[in-house]
Amino acid sequence: MPALVAEDNPVFQSMLKSMLTRWGYDAHLTCNGLEAWEAMQAVDAPHLAILDWMMPAMDGVEVCRRIRAAAREPYVYVLLLTARTESQDLVEGMEAGADDYLTKPFNAQELRVRLRAGRRILDLQRQLMEAREALRVQATHDALTGLLNRGRVLEVLLTEIARSERELRPLAVLMLDLDLFKQINDTRGHMAGDAVLREAARRMRAATRQYDAPGRYGGEEFLIVLPGCNARDACAQAERIREAFAGEPFNAGGEPFAVTCSIGVSSRDGCAAGDADRLIREADAALYAAKNQGRNRVAAFAAEEVSAVSLALTKLARFSET
Repeated sequence: MPALVAEDNPVFQSMLKSMLTRWGYDAHLTCNGLEAWEAMQAVDAPHLAILDWMMPAMDGVEVCRRIRAAAREPYVYVLLLTARTESQDLVEGMEAGADDYLTKPFNAQELRVRLRAGRRILDLQRQLMEAREALRVQATHDALTGLLNRGRVLEVLLTEIARSERELRPLAVLMLDLDLFKQINDTRGHMAGDAVLREAARRMRAATRQYDAPGRYGGEEFLIVLPGCNARDACAQAERIREAFAGEPFNAGGEPFAVTCSIGVSSRDGCAAGDADRLIREADAALYAAKNQGRNRVAAFAAEEVSAVSLALTKLARFSET
């Protein structure tokens, strides 16, 4: 485990490095408080810090105050070393944010057990962070596919609409539906249907950019937010996704079979507030048109091509065929 040591006395430096190495720590030595503070700014900075109170440039108490003011995560456990023995010194050090306090000259075994206690606290904090992240993922991701869930992908869409309006950048939305998915569930069973949905999610992630946001909108329908995409780019991206589905058979139960998808595209060159519902409605309308045109295709929204009659017919066909 990495441990930062801030100590200006060469004798104590050598002694601390020797002990820490023997106890399984990777000691990072600094000679004054300013060096210690700069070392704590690194991305991979240690989470365990042993700070001498009295040092040139910046004392250990001030380093501790700055660490706490930064409120970084994961937590940094700070142990202060000092020759001061007055109770008011202890209070000052602990109020600055130190987790523990050891007076010089110190007993090596006492230092060891105090560091062990700090390590336990850091382990518990890491476990809490992992649990918090697991809860966050559970709240924002679909349990079956691992994609964003409906609520979260709609939040992303609203965020990207605001960004599009602010930066005057285009934005596109894809509505994707697996063709004849009901037949897969009816003929191969729901376990096979779940396997198809998971594989569909994997192919979507592989075919989209890192900053695109694919999410499960409901059932076998998916919403994909494409920041910075105009209509032409969005159609090209949709076609890549369609080919990722049609180009290679799916497999469930050891038997390969074809699965295709239809995709509707809607886009804006610059979004305005309240555009989310319209973008989704237009992508949905284009999806219905793609279904009407024979499935396994991409269709972009065009108001003149989507009549109320064709939408009604497509909705009826969709309920009976997918």
